[in-house]
Amino acid sequence: MDDDQDPGAPVDAFFVAATASLQERRPRTLKHGDTFGVFDHSGNVLAGQGEPGGLYFRDTRHLSRLDLFLDGQRPLLLSSDVRQDNATLTTDLTNPDLYDGDGRMTLEHDQVHIRRSTFLYDAACHQRLAVRSYADAPQTVTLELCYAADFADLFEVRGQRRPRRGSVQPPTIEAAGVRLAYTGLDGRQRSTRLRFDPPPTRIEPTHASFVLPLAPGERAVIYVEARCIEPTAPLPSLPETFFLAMRDARRALLRAGARAAAIETANDTFNETVRRSVADLYMLITDTEQGAYPYAGVPWFSAAFGRDALLTALMMLWTDPAVARGVLRYLAANQSTWTEPDADAEPGKILHEVRHGEMAELKEVPFRRYYGSVDATPLFVMLAENYLRRTGDVATLHALWPQIEAALTWIDTHGDRDRDGFVEYHRMTESGLANQGWKDSHDSIFHADGRLAEGPIALIEVQGYVCQARRGAAAIAERLGDAARASALRAAASSLRARIEQAFWCEDIGTYALALDGAKQPCRVRSSNAGHLLLTGVASAARAGRVAEQLMGSGFFSGWGVRTIATSESRYNPMSYHNGSVWPHDNALLGLGLGRY
Repeated sequence: MDDDQDPGAPVDAFFVAATASLQERRPRTLKHGDTFGVFDHSGNVLAGQGEPGGLYFRDTRHLSRLDLFLDGQRPLLLSSDVRQDNATLTTDLTNPDLYDGDGRMTLEHDQVHIRRSTFLYDAACHQRLAVRSYADAPQTVTLELCYAADFADLFEVRGQRRPRRGSVQPPTIEAAGVRLAYTGLDGRQRSTRLRFDPPPTRIEPTHASFVLPLAPGERAVIYVEARCIEPTAPLPSLPETFFLAMRDARRALLRAGARAAAIETANDTFNETVRRSVADLYMLITDTEQGAYPYAGVPWFSAAFGRDALLTALMMLWTDPAVARGVLRYLAANQSTWTEPDADAEPGKILHEVRHGEMAELKEVPFRRYYGSVDATPLFVMLAENYLRRTGDVATLHALWPQIEAALTWIDTHGDRDRDGFVEYHRMTESGLANQGWKDSHDSIFHADGRLAEGPIALIEVQGYVCQARRGAAAIAERLGDAARASALRAAASSLRARIEQAFWCEDIGTYALALDGAKQPCRVRSSNAGHLLLTGVASAARAGRVAEQLMGSGFFSGWGVRTIATSESRYNPMSYHNGSVWPHDNALLGLGLGRY
């Protein structure tokens, strides 16, 4: 009540308008190829400060807003669901209480239903809005879509500041759509073309409005397309485009998923877990010229990473070896044949990461084609031998043998920086990654007293990977008819195994050192890295037992999994990236190692 209101005056009945939903706010993600989208539960694209929301293509955000309103109000969320195969996001919405300019209610809540279907295909986001009235009298509602494209580079979205940017062009309004464009500092123009069917009642640079007269029970359908690349040929009508693209997207997922071994057990919970795992994996898999390639993750890592793909392919070998073939061929095609300090590239080295955004093109970040990974190269050779053993595909390995030999040469030369027989890493410039194993955060490699190790650094697990890579390459050479090369590689592997036992074992902590620093001093830290020697079969039987016992003890095993370092260590922090957290892939590799012994 206002302070100056007559206390004796009648008071209007009190009520709370239906204007908001209590549904959870975790984002919904979709991906196809080099395109991914991060939506809210209503299917909107909302990109606030530091928020990942958006429609992205090749590391650029092509839509930073696609926001739905009904008579000026956001619809209420009824339900939101991503199909089990990750193909489509379906949201059910309804109207809140709607009022005219004088505050009179024009439509009570829950009278208009909107079903919003969203999916990605062929560098485009497709949406269908089916609007149906359940009111008992004719209604006219206005549906409005607000849109914007900031064309932010993915690394900008992640928080990296740029001293200057390119220029966003004024929107170009077309007959039934609008074109948003940006000219980058790299000289490239990136654009987003929005199309609508039927044409909007009104279209502006930032929004399109549709006035919908609806009789009781009547439905109106609006199609929306946001395309991230300019079409090279005239496109079909939007309804036809929508249904053809939906069909093709689902067929592609079915074809890819059909390659995987079918798994069925008597445990329904386990079956559901497997189905979800398969669906998530195949959403991440992208078709390249060389074959299927699993991208590392949405949103920040929806790109080709070397280590991540190699480990994923290794663990998928039993269910779908075609993924390993695609990974091997892609990485072979992108293997470094040159030296480039800014990219930590050296001949024979296998990729760490590939990016396509403006900042990568301008070398504002080093990841355009970046090779700062010490373990991807031996893992490449390991996967090749495992793939051959799984499939017997000698022809593919014969074609890959020059790249395998180049990888082995890198291990023996550039990889062994001080010629002590171990493979070390040390970034070539200050812009590169300081740590280049799988624990690549700045503070992940340290001594028992917490001092950060100074390079060049030889990681324990990498030596195990190198030992297994030489054994694997020996097996490949033998299959290809080169017995002399096979014998030399086996001898080198045997020698390395003995040197690992001598240089890395630390009796005082009962396990292998995390690493050797640049002065060849062991980092006497109890870490999960030591368990990777079980994966590669390098640890002696007696010492493997001690490592296993330690990893499964209370200092490491949390109940959810094995921690990256033990709780007793100086830098232990369960919330850290690599110093006490639990990593699924780390635990999967440890599990394989425990099984091997």
